[in-house]
Amino acid sequence: MATSGTSRPTIYDVAQEAGVSKSLVSLVLNDSPLVSDPKRAAVQRAIEKLGYRRSRNAASLARHRSHTVGLVVDDFENPWFAPLLHGLRETLAPHGLHVAIRDQQPVQGRPVNAIEDFLESEVDALVVAAEPGRDFDDPGVPTVVESTRLNTIAGADLVSSDQLAGARLAVDHLAGLGHREIGHVSGRGGAAATRCRGYQQGMEAHGLTPRIVGTREDTTEEGGYRGSLELLHENPQITAIFTANDTMAMGAWAALREHGHHAPPGVALVGYDNSPAARSHLLDLTTVDPRNHDVGVLAAETLLRRMADPNRPPEQLQVIPELAIRSSSGAARSAPGGHTRDDFICPDK
Repeated sequence: MATSGTSRPTIYDVAQEAGVSKSLVSLVLNDSPLVSDPKRAAVQRAIEKLGYRRSRNAASLARHRSHTVGLVVDDFENPWFAPLLHGLRETLAPHGLHVAIRDQQPVQGRPVNAIEDFLESEVDALVVAAEPGRDFDDPGVPTVVESTRLNTIAGADLVSSDQLAGARLAVDHLAGLGHREIGHVSGRGGAAATRCRGYQQGMEAHGLTPRIVGTREDTTEEGGYRGSLELLHENPQITAIFTANDTMAMGAWAALREHGHHAPPGVALVGYDNSPAARSHLLDLTTVDPRNHDVGVLAAETLLRRMADPNRPPEQLQVIPELAIRSSSGAARSAPGGHTRDDFICPDK
């Protein structure tokens, strides 16, 4: 007999009878291996007692569940998130969950908040791989924030690649090739700011002077182009450039070509993200690989644990990045003298 007073028991009735969350009941129904044997047994006993029968179409409407995890990205022009999406999908699919994706780019000049849009669509969980735009109270669904972001989401788990370590990998690689004048083109956003600090730490560890520009630019190809032009103008002795991401590295490449450099052997170039563009034969870009596929898998596993136990303390998990070495980073060349500036600092936002 249904405890909600309806003629047919719902997932809420099963959850109440078993003393668990509706998300955990869903995991049991999808044969998730993350559910402990005692909780699985409690759910199964409740299903038998209530005579609950699963009907995907009707139950989805009654419960307002979409079996969907929303993935929020900054924009679709920078495909860094493709491995992250693959990791999410392959991990969530066996649990009956699919991934929908939205970006934060304005539509017809109007600002977009994909987080709010997803919540209005009543997704079952969120992965935020973009700047949230503002601080959020508990969104009411399991949420994972990917990477370091300027704004916070209360109660969210944090899963990221260690971006400080990643930036240091780039600097260590260039310093190991004999580069002593290594510039950095940064940009807006929490991820870029973290990578910038990692660059500073790496330069200081090698006894080198940081050269940073573009801290108020977006992390776009155009931002990388303008920032690199400024960097080369202010520091003609630069022999290597490290950009906040691979998209900015494409702009840096264009700036180098304008200055008569070819990477290599003119000015070495290192990006960040190991994006599809970095792996192309045309660019063949040395870049930090944040292992975003592994980040996606870890984010999905974290969401599933949160769905099984909503009251567990928030987690902060990191993946160790690697360096993908390609032809864009060569050994240091002799460089002309020039004036330098040491007043550039990493952005707070």
